[in-house]
Amino acid sequence: MASSLHLLSPSCLTVTSKLNTLSLNNNSSSCQPNSTAFRSLSFSTNLSHNVFSKGTLTMSTLQRPIRHSVVCEVAPTKKADSAAKRARQAEKRRIYHKARKSEVRTRMKKVLEALDGLRKKPDAQQEEVLPIENLIAEAYSVIDKAVKVGTLHRNTGARRKSRLARRKKAVEIHHGWYTPTSEATA
Repeated sequence: MASSLHLLSPSCLTVTSKLNTLSLNNNSSSCQPNSTAFRSLSFSTNLSHNVFSKGTLTMSTLQRPIRHSVVCEVAPTKKADSAAKRARQAEKRRIYHKARKSEVRTRMKKVLEALDGLRKKPDAQQEEVLPIENLIAEAYSVIDKAVKVGTLHRNTGARRKSRLARRKKAVEIHHGWYTPTSEATA
């Protein structure tokens, strides 16, 4: 049957311009007389034109004992140009944001390790907090820049800055360098 399908003239095979219908007819006089006679077949689909416009249409025949069938497959050959551009942009942003998030985590880790070291030190002096305050200022700067460019949500940035400030205050309270004032007396 596959050979007879190739021998048919173009008037026997009709594919509309939008590829919504496919019909095979053997009632035309220009068709090959020795081809196997088949009934009129029709193929219709609810798929949109966009699926067919960028793809390839493959037709093959299946021979079953009672009837002949035509199998049509449509497969897109590649992504649309806009989708490919979006994928490139997303990958570029992902790498950019990954580097910024890594820097935020690194700065926070340095501050938290320094504060833990200062907390465990029994004879710590209040002047030892000054280098840690510089580390906190650098971490705040990196967090604020990440929020500004959209890598972090502003609430996430505020939460991380608050975490550093609370940890510093806890170390100062632990060593007695800071005494919280009660709000009730004010």
